[in-house]
Amino acid sequence: MPGTSPHRVTRRGFLGSLGTLGVLGASAAVTTSCAQDAGGTQDAAASGAAGPSSVPFDGAHQAGVATAPQAHNTTVAFTLRDGADRTTVQRLLRIWTGDARRLCSGDPVLADLEPELASDPGNLTVTCGFGRGLYEAAGIADKAPSWLKPLPHFTGDALDDTWGGRDVVLQICGDDRTTVSHALRVLVRGGADHARPSWSQTGFLDIPVHDGDPGTPRNLFGFKDGTVNPRSDAEFDAQVWNDDGGTCMIVRRVAFDMPEWESVDRGTREVAMGRTIVEGAPLSGGGEFSDVDVNKLGHDGLPLIDTHSHVAMATSRNGDAERMLRRAYNYDLPVTAGPAGLQDAALIDLSDTGLIFTCFQCDPDTAFIPVQRRLADGDRLNEWITHVGSAVFHVPGGTTEDEYWGESLLG
Repeated sequence: MPGTSPHRVTRRGFLGSLGTLGVLGASAAVTTSCAQDAGGTQDAAASGAAGPSSVPFDGAHQAGVATAPQAHNTTVAFTLRDGADRTTVQRLLRIWTGDARRLCSGDPVLADLEPELASDPGNLTVTCGFGRGLYEAAGIADKAPSWLKPLPHFTGDALDDTWGGRDVVLQICGDDRTTVSHALRVLVRGGADHARPSWSQTGFLDIPVHDGDPGTPRNLFGFKDGTVNPRSDAEFDAQVWNDDGGTCMIVRRVAFDMPEWESVDRGTREVAMGRTIVEGAPLSGGGEFSDVDVNKLGHDGLPLIDTHSHVAMATSRNGDAERMLRRAYNYDLPVTAGPAGLQDAALIDLSDTGLIFTCFQCDPDTAFIPVQRRLADGDRLNEWITHVGSAVFHVPGGTTEDEYWGESLLG
């Protein structure tokens, strides 16, 4: 039985017997992994043997930001163990970076008892973000970005610290749910001596494919989500990446009131959003990617896009400074039976459905905060949504094949 054999060897014990640094250094020889080139496009060829289901790990930026969205996501936040210091943080990040590099290339980590689950990475990416607590524990608080702090309270927020800021976060995404789950368990085990998971959020996307090209996925309100994202290298440089190759990652958990939403007709939904449901085009005209014209009037002299629609309120007032990359995932927890005798029609009220709204930007003080403040104060969608979780992290720049995440900060 498990745990009774005198010859049982734990993975941490195995790694310790070999010497952690030497073991993880060997993993740097992997030729394919999970990050991206310097811009917004994937560059598998740059890593030599990268296959069709792997994303390069090492590069100027971490993977999982400009990477095309995958079907599955688990984002897990960790709290450092009591007494953690710079050495603790360095050990943790060496372990995680080495393991993530192997997993993303389709190689099992050392002492993995389920190596078959790592054989096809399925476009797996692992993105690491630092909270202010990590900077403080490591004694480098002076190196933390000025914006790395809790977001201000917005009108309508009902935040639960269950989904709040923590010391470090891992965003694990991939096209195969089993591979994502396996990677999560490997990383949680690998870092267990140094950090414990505080919360995890699991989401999914149904990504349409047209003529071989991925389209814009939809949220559970039925609308396309991510239409105005940056796409060119120049747009990523202006809207997402900082000088160090890193970015700001914000994770907001947004609960949807699905029963109320489902009681509203499609016309009302389109007015509230400011876009058509089928094509995702702005109500001012054109196709999905046409510019939003909030000043365009209809034959009746009224704006074609309601001034308090989601699109009108979210449209940038300050060029690239207010723009960001949206990488949101749907979540939908099971409907529960509830108290005995509850009418079947009321079961839907007990579901928990919404959006894991993850976005990346240069600086939330000029991007997310002014946009969210407008939305919180005037967005018609507020009738059906509530922000219940909020966390901010610094995603450091990418790595070379012999570096760990944040090495330039930690030394």
